[in-house]
This record gives sequence, C-alpha cells and structure tokens, in this order.
Amino acid sequence: MLRLRGASMKQSEPDRCYELRRRCTLALLGSAALVLVREARAGAQIYEPLADAVRNALAAQIADTRPPVRNFDTHQGRMAFVDWLDAMSDRLRARKADDLTRLDFLRTLDYEATRAGLDRQMVLGLIQVESAFRKYAISNAGARGYMQVMPFWTKVIGDGDARRLFDMRANLRYGCVILRHYLDLENGDLFLALGRYNGSRGRREYPDAVIDAWKKNWSYEPPEKTRA
Repeated sequence: MLRLRGASMKQSEPDRCYELRRRCTLALLGSAALVLVREARAGAQIYEPLADAVRNALAAQIADTRPPVRNFDTHQGRMAFVDWLDAMSDRLRARKADDLTRLDFLRTLDYEATRAGLDRQMVLGLIQVESAFRKYAISNAGARGYMQVMPFWTKVIGDGDARRLFDMRANLRYGCVILRHYLDLENGDLFLALGRYNGSRGRREYPDAVIDAWKKNWSYEPPEKTRA
C-alpha cells in the first residue's frame, strides 16, 4: 500500500513539465494584470526651474488647508451646483460606484478647479484621459493619481511627500494648480498648456484627446431654471 501510494503521488516527467508551464502562465497573467492596473496614458510633466516668486505662490496654493467647500452668494448659485453635481454623478456612476466616494470626488474637483480658474468639465476630460478616474494609477514615467502628477512637484512646491499624490484632494489640488501655472505660462492657450502638462508641448495627440473626452463625455449645460 505504501509503495502504491508513493507511486500515485510521484509525477511523471510530462506532468512536471505541464505543471511548470501552468505556473509560468499564471505568473505572466498576474504580472500583465498588475501592469494594466498601474499604467496610465499620461506622459510626464517636465521639470523647469521656477522663479522664487512663482514657486512661493504655487507652494502657498498647495499648502492652503481650508476645507474644500464652496460658498454661494445666492440660492440660484447653490441650486446650479446641486444640478451640476447630480448630472456629473450620474455620468460618473459606472466608474465610481460608491455614492459617498463619487460625491466627495466631485465636490473636491469642483472646488479645486474653480479655485484655480479652470473649467470643471475640461478637468474631468483630462482625468479621463490621464488615469481613467483611477486613484492609484501610475504611468510608465512615474506620474501618479487621478491627474497624473509627477513626484518632483512635491519637492518643488509641496512638503516632499510623494505619497500624498495618492490622496484624492492633494492630487486634484496639485493637478489644478500645475495646469493653471501652465496656462499662465502660455498666456491662456489651452492647447499649449495641455501639451506642457503632458510633456508633449506642440504635439496634437494629447490636447486633442483631452478636448475630445471633454466635449463628448463631460460637456454640460445647466437646466433652464438655474441659468444666470
């Protein structure tokens, strides 16, 4: 009995080869899945020396610790925001299923984009292209998070902690502040500013992709009742 049991437990050479191939295949599939989760379409913002005044101004915006809550002067303004939030929440539901997470993301995006003087719909298009709304996305170049911010920015205008780029609010703030900075550098030219953001200034692929995502998926007109 012992001899027979031992014989049944012993693998033949073909069986061992099959098992080895199976394990290698599973390992490769696992690695591919990890790459798909981590990779993002982003390029890489290029480090450019900043004048002290510019660096200090950007750092002050990043360091602002006030809660991301917008104040509205009129009831109409508040209702316009509620209508926007409802509309964007419906569109984003397939990508962010949890209601509280989705609403927190949209409220923060609204605050940071408005604070930086950016079009909220354009920022949504940029995030779609950059990370497909994945909080922990990492590009081949090392850009991180929703807006694919390069870690060097945390040393230039932040506290040096690149891990914070995986924090939702910190990532949106960095991304909006950086894009505003690029818009100012390019005298308001969105095409060139988007190219700088992606590290591909002057090329059409990235600006066209962002604008296409913005217009096709995130274009928004407020309901008649809340229009100014």
